[in-house]
Amino acid sequence: MIAERVRACPGVVGLSGGPFGTVATYMPGERLLGVSVNDRQVEIAVVARMDRPLPETADDVRRAVTDLAGDRRVNVRIDDIMEEP
Repeated sequence: MIAERVRACPGVVGLSGGPFGTVATYMPGERLLGVSVNDRQVEIAVVARMDRPLPETADDVRRAVTDLAGDRRVNVRIDDIMEEP
């Protein structure tokens, strides 16, 4: 659910696992890169588009998932930037 909302945000090209794939959620039989949740925080790593200010993209991502995060802090990390055609 978090990943779907993040992908739908303007300025987001996709999710990123980070340089070593450490931003991930492990589920039975699969690993979801780009979202990591624990008791204190939700960490989201994205690839952003160049044509939008990065702070606005990060704020949109944070707002999109705040209701799902509960009392956890939401950290948004932009791992890469892409120019889309």
